[in-house]
Amino acid sequence: MRIGVLAEHAGVSTRALRYYEEQGLLTPERTPSGQRVYPPSAVERVQIIRQFFAAGLNSRTVAAILPSVDAGRAAPGVLESLRAERARITAGIAELQEAGRRLDRVIELTERPDPEHCPALREQAAAS
Repeated sequence: MRIGVLAEHAGVSTRALRYYEEQGLLTPERTPSGQRVYPPSAVERVQIIRQFFAAGLNSRTVAAILPSVDAGRAAPGVLESLRAERARITAGIAELQEAGRRLDRVIELTERPDPEHCPALREQAAAS
């Protein structure tokens, strides 16, 4: 199937498919005129790639995992790589939660400023 048909069946853009090819995640055959041709199994491969991206993995990690998918078993180091990605995502979540708590405090102080945190209110209190 041609790139446009694959894009339609897999629910992605042709641009995404070209990106997957550039990253070594998807390898089409080429016609004599240079057009990309994909086997029917490419639809499922694209869906797997999309699941990996949705899980927060980058293209380098996806490229390292796909041979395990093709082989039907995890290659050495794949589980460690996935666990490291999970730890990275967990740390990112914790950082975002902390940023959210700090933003809540800023909102609270903006809604109800107090002299301790607002120099203008301290100056007003001192002048009174």
